[in-house]
Amino acid sequence: MKDRMAELVELLNEYARHYYVLDNPVVSDKEYDALYDELSELEKRENRVLADSPTRRVGGGVLKGFKKYAHKGRLFSLDKCRSEDELLKWIEKINSAFGAARYTAEYKLDGLTVNLFYKDGLLETAATRGDGITGEDVTAQITTVKTVPLSIPYKGECEIQGEVIMRKSALRAYNEKNPEDLLKNERNAAAGAVRNLDPKVTASRNLDVVVYGAGYTGEGARPFDTQTQIIDFLKRNGFRTPDYFEMTDDPQAVVGLVREIEAARDGLDYLIDGAVIKTDDLDLRGRLGYTEKFPRFAVAYKFDALETSTVLKRVEWQVSRTGKLNPLAVLEPAELNGATVSRATLSNLSEIKRKDIRINSRVFIRRSNDVIPEITGVAEHFADSVEVSPPDKCPSCGGMLKFDAVFIYCVNTSCRGVIISRIAHYASRGAADIAGLSERTVETLYDKLNVRTSADLYRLKIEDLTPLDGFRDKRAENIVSAVEASKNIELADFIYALGVENVGKKTARELAANFGTLERIKKASEAEIAALNDFGGVTAASVRGFFNDADNLKIIDELLSLGVCPKDFAVKQKSGGIFSGKTVVLTGALSGLKRAEAKAMIEAAGGETADSVTAKTNLVIAGEDAGSKLEKARKAGIEIIGEDEFKRMIKENQ
Repeated sequence: MKDRMAELVELLNEYARHYYVLDNPVVSDKEYDALYDELSELEKRENRVLADSPTRRVGGGVLKGFKKYAHKGRLFSLDKCRSEDELLKWIEKINSAFGAARYTAEYKLDGLTVNLFYKDGLLETAATRGDGITGEDVTAQITTVKTVPLSIPYKGECEIQGEVIMRKSALRAYNEKNPEDLLKNERNAAAGAVRNLDPKVTASRNLDVVVYGAGYTGEGARPFDTQTQIIDFLKRNGFRTPDYFEMTDDPQAVVGLVREIEAARDGLDYLIDGAVIKTDDLDLRGRLGYTEKFPRFAVAYKFDALETSTVLKRVEWQVSRTGKLNPLAVLEPAELNGATVSRATLSNLSEIKRKDIRINSRVFIRRSNDVIPEITGVAEHFADSVEVSPPDKCPSCGGMLKFDAVFIYCVNTSCRGVIISRIAHYASRGAADIAGLSERTVETLYDKLNVRTSADLYRLKIEDLTPLDGFRDKRAENIVSAVEASKNIELADFIYALGVENVGKKTARELAANFGTLERIKKASEAEIAALNDFGGVTAASVRGFFNDADNLKIIDELLSLGVCPKDFAVKQKSGGIFSGKTVVLTGALSGLKRAEAKAMIEAAGGETADSVTAKTNLVIAGEDAGSKLEKARKAGIEIIGEDEFKRMIKENQ
């Protein structure tokens, strides 16, 4: 019979596995804490601690140095390819020599490789990869990571390979809590935590370990024959395994999996820098063997870098549609994600000071979703580095500025920069979507044709534009046609186009989905708005304040009188809709229906939409040319319907 201490350790470890590894808590924090406190008291009273006790995770004293650890089996790095042609050639070389093989695809996590050695079911050593033969013993650090089991059901000797990562959300939380010790990026933060001689530092960073390999299993029969079985083995033994794991024997489908991984990259809560492709069969791996540096049975498909470093040359201040001055970093040109980058966003002066960003310093820049990059931190200061100073007057109109705790504003309501930004925003993609009206074009219209509001755009005629430099007959005709087409606008797009402070595309759609018409939004109380999903007091006050402003209402009335006609929206059903309680994924092309419209219909019928198929997905709506998402849904047994069935359900729900 187990003693009480062993019972508590087993119970707490199982609860922790459900919480940290499976993301499925089975007890409340209060219940867990009560059991943990009972265990702590018992350990003090009996003056003993079991090897897999969760109390070992808090971190002990500072180590004097790292011991060396000889890996049981050599850890190899992976050969790389950077194009689909290279990947297909690698697959063809294997298939031509050994016949058609099955291949697996996983995320290539951007962290620090760790090797975990278990003996008799207990974690005995954790080590860095080092040179692949010998690493550094970081057991004291890794035991603080809650996704690493201190004991496992498998009692044979085994080495488990994985990656130590710090999630983006964990980095943000750490930096908010520790403004005096800002971490620059997730990968460096994870590596620095593991290679820190003070395990308490490791514990403070809320790291994860995701495992994907099991190399050495001691004497006796190998407990797996394929990569798929390795993942199953790891899951059964309580490890966190890759969120993405797919398999196919079709070379073109392998390319499709790589594309799917790259498409998901920006939406993940952790860094990946590629995809790892492996042959599934372990016997085939044995026949393929190794080069001096790499296994021949696996390859890393590397994506373009999302982060690099360069020198900040100066800071320019741009005036937004709300009068807020936004700092823009002018950089020494750097290659990033297949493009030459020379500009980056800087948020605000408060953030600049918090990150200690200085002119002439080397800074980290990151790019995602093909938008302008942002500066995430400082790589190095130099002797000529100088602090960023705020402007003393508006860079657009020369007017007075107002400083609050975070932002700087131009107080001139007639500021040229503010007006141009408002009109350019109205015309932008996702708003009124008027093709050809860039900010530079709006500047010309402001200076030459006295365009002062978005309503003035609908008064433009071809003959007004053709005399202007750069406006030949066709361009003038295209702009006027695009302005005319924008009159038939979705309500959510119209709300976003108006440029209400703190209202983005998502919140504009939430307003449209809940109130249905422009008139209802205009009349909604601040309390009604604040009660919506993703809204709070600040955003609700911004919306109410915008529609209380006489000048804003005048412009809206002008837009409507000039033929702009925002479409009414089917009011969102809070519960009882046809998709109530369901998470729905759209894949493929829908005929006669925009993806945004379909998502809005799902949400109006009580459902939630997602961009990828996961364990939480309840339904997949498949249009024409549906790809890997459809195949994944079929494998998982998820309900799938076509476009006709979707439209029928929506019609019946109305």
